[in-house]
Amino acid sequence: MPPRPLVFITGASSGIGQALALRYHRDGYRLALVARRTADIQAWAQAGGLGADDFRIYGADVSRPDDIVAAGAACIAEQGVPHVVIANAGISVGMDTAERSDLDVMAQTFATNNLGMAATFHPFIASMVQRGSGTLVGIGSVAGIRGLPGHGAYCASKAATISYCESLRGELRASGVRVVTICPGYIDTPLTRQNRYAMPFLMQPGDFADKAHAAIAAGASYRVIPWQMGVVAKLLRALPNAWFDRLLAGRPRKHRRGAAEGGAGRG
Repeated sequence: MPPRPLVFITGASSGIGQALALRYHRDGYRLALVARRTADIQAWAQAGGLGADDFRIYGADVSRPDDIVAAGAACIAEQGVPHVVIANAGISVGMDTAERSDLDVMAQTFATNNLGMAATFHPFIASMVQRGSGTLVGIGSVAGIRGLPGHGAYCASKAATISYCESLRGELRASGVRVVTICPGYIDTPLTRQNRYAMPFLMQPGDFADKAHAAIAAGASYRVIPWQMGVVAKLLRALPNAWFDRLLAGRPRKHRRGAAEGGAGRG
């Protein structure tokens, strides 16, 4: 009897990552779960009644390429080559370019959200190509579609995520390996609860996970969830710059580091 399919998920200790892990578990997948806070994953798995054969935990800081590459190699050695890899881990912290310390915030954001994503995919690509199948999922954000004041690091990193996944999709098109970009809107996680502005179409993590799972299974190349935020993002993208700037004038900004910390999840 062949082993159950395997999904590898980063940022699995809370929020979207945890919701996706539960959704894939319910679908019969074995789980390879990655986070810095491994104790949180262990507690969640025990509370949910997951058996020893259902999951493995890999401790890694995705902003350190050697960490996440080692976690991927350990997954292959212990559980095999995943069928689905979801690069979900990310941080979202406000920034002010006039502040020197916020340049470090931007560097950390790109190290986690962008380099970390590429390093997450890296260990699996050769084996997936050799097998002729597999799905690499990049978690972007609607914030990557248009820049928001005070969100320079996060918006730029998610715009880069969308472009990176598009490039990778083209590179792997003939290999049988799919690349899926999922762009969440506002999801109700500990991270978004810190926001100081309205969050239209706020979605529960479980509902998001259901829709993301369906999009990934269908092999969608790009999906905004919920769809209403996709409409809003397209409308904002179509606005002339002067109108867009006027619309966002006076909008509260995301907390900078020190006022509130970003974590794994969507902002």
